[in-house]
Amino acid sequence: MIIYDIKCENGHTFEGWFKDRQAWIEQNAGRLVCCPVCNSSSVEISPSSLTIMGKDSKPPRNKEDQNVSPGQVLQSLRRFIENNFEDVGNKFAEVALKIHAGDEEKRNIKGTTTPQEEAVLKEEGVSFIKIPLPKMDS
Repeated sequence: MIIYDIKCENGHTFEGWFKDRQAWIEQNAGRLVCCPVCNSSSVEISPSSLTIMGKDSKPPRNKEDQNVSPGQVLQSLRRFIENNFEDVGNKFAEVALKIHAGDEEKRNIKGTTTPQEEAVLKEEGVSFIKIPLPKMDS
């Protein structure tokens, strides 16, 4: 697994995890790597700090973290969002704009938007991220 710091054409930086360098090259060439802030797929690897680990080195690990599956991580993320964000449904853009303007109390919200609403939010400088969460079986 390789982790890159990535920067989009609009200056947003984010982290990307790839199987190897070839996976990065293929996904970037296919415009599959997109900025989570502005959704731009015009991205490049950004300089970052470097960690070198020898073959005998082992990263510190918490014993509890060793057996955590990706499904458990997704369930934990879903639970956190459900417990810490107010669901405003399809009124996300409307409520986000009111919070941004100071007309409503600042708080964590979640909901849905159309591509047109997302464009308006970006134009108004409202910070938001899209987190597609798959449905989880019980």
